[in-house]
Amino acid sequence: MSASPLLDLHVRSYGQTRLADRHDYAQLVLPLKGEVALEIAGRQGRLDPLHGAVVAPGAWHSQYSAGANQSLILDVGAANLEQGPWQRLLERPFTAIGPAARKLVEFMGILAAAQPPAPPVLAGWTPLLLDTLTVGAPQPASRLAALLARIEAEPGLPWSTERMARTAGLSVSRLHALFRLEHDCTPGDWLLGCRLRRACEWLAGTDRPLAEIALAAGFSEQSALTRAMRRTMDTTPAAYRRAHFRTGWPER
Repeated sequence: MSASPLLDLHVRSYGQTRLADRHDYAQLVLPLKGEVALEIAGRQGRLDPLHGAVVAPGAWHSQYSAGANQSLILDVGAANLEQGPWQRLLERPFTAIGPAARKLVEFMGILAAAQPPAPPVLAGWTPLLLDTLTVGAPQPASRLAALLARIEAEPGLPWSTERMARTAGLSVSRLHALFRLEHDCTPGDWLLGCRLRRACEWLAGTDRPLAEIALAAGFSEQSALTRAMRRTMDTTPAAYRRAHFRTGWPER
């Protein structure tokens, strides 16, 4: 087992050879592009820019990818795990990467591509990332809770910003302010993420036609879904279905 770092970040790509490994530090895997199949202590999942993973210290894990991919890998020493919300992530190793966390990952990916980030930068970025990754569903006190539940139930409705504000009983400006406050994103960013997550669920778990899935998820046509997945996840609906169809996604 490798020696434990305090905090280290690097960019890595995985090939088609699956190699098992374990170490005495935790590892946070944050895809920047492409898809990676990952197994952690017998639990399997597939990672992409909307889904990451946390490998606990000492856990056997292996990974591979059939296509081009790139991920941020954050190594975290055991001493750091005693602070912050690490235990919540370790209990559920496969985690969604919401809009706010994705922006932090993309930002650090740009920095890390040029040169390794300075220790103070990494030390300041890590707790921000943890906070955004562990934000759960909106609490009942949130003015957005009912709205988000309605959108998640019916993502295919024409959810304009004005309709979202009207449904929540808010002004458009107040709607934007609450999304910034609670989710660190715009209503449109959150809506796109919701629609992509739902489309991915249907692509992996049903045999519905691609065009039907696109419309049900709220995209104007299949090509609109394709463009959104290419831009956000570096894949297409057809490729995503081939990789994930009925492969038994872990509970998220």
